[in-house]
Amino acid sequence: MRFNLNLKKKIQRFCLLLVCLVVLIFQSDIPNLKAITMDSFQDEMVVEELRLKVPAVSKAAWLNAEKEIWDPWLSSQEGFMGRQLFWDKEKEEALILVNWKSKKLWKNIPMSEVNIVQEKFEDNVKTALNVENNPFELIYEGELDKQG
Repeated sequence: MRFNLNLKKKIQRFCLLLVCLVVLIFQSDIPNLKAITMDSFQDEMVVEELRLKVPAVSKAAWLNAEKEIWDPWLSSQEGFMGRQLFWDKEKEEALILVNWKSKKLWKNIPMSEVNIVQEKFEDNVKTALNVENNPFELIYEGELDKQG
């Protein structure tokens, strides 16, 4: 009788342990099930996100250089769908959101070409502000995928 009671308790503990393990295994896999690789979004719209440090005293020069240098170049790029510029007065930071028809079209632009345009942008800013270095530090560079 005592043997049966011990066996019953052991089976109950084993079942409880098994249930806990199953729950832990499935919970750890839930984020993986919901995560989809970024490569699957190559043909879907994507938003390039850039954050820059833009001091208030340099804001006008930044906006002017964006308009004179980046706007014409971006407009000539296949897949470019527009962009928005924001400026946070308190943080003195700019947020640039560039809409692309697809990640594939955006990433097909050669970095060497982007670097040439960036150099023109920086030269424009340095001349306008009469400084030797680009005052706009890149804080963050990323991308946003449209949901739904």
